[in-house]
Amino acid sequence: MPPLSIQPRIKLSRLRDIGWSHWDPIGLLVEGKHWNDEDAKPFADEYDSYLIAAAGMLRRGAPDQEVVDFLLQIETDHMALTEAPDSLARAKATVVAIKADDELWTYPE
Repeated sequence: MPPLSIQPRIKLSRLRDIGWSHWDPIGLLVEGKHWNDEDAKPFADEYDSYLIAAAGMLRRGAPDQEVVDFLLQIETDHMALTEAPDSLARAKATVVAIKADDELWTYPE
């Protein structure tokens, strides 16, 4: 394990893979497309700040439900979207995927 003074860095491409495949509350990505496709690049960073915050919360030991609630709050309050029937399931799937990705965080040499 690296020394505590070394801060890990997040692999943004992996986090985007998770966010776009599990969360995408606005529904910007058409099925069968990838966030890195040429026509999706203008909005590829749309959810970065929320996903980085969620991943950071989990890394610091926040309970899963707290992070799920955070994602739901972003969707309904910040984005002013009506909670969809699948909102909770998408938020939970996002949290599970972030926690399961062993290569999401890297440590500088």
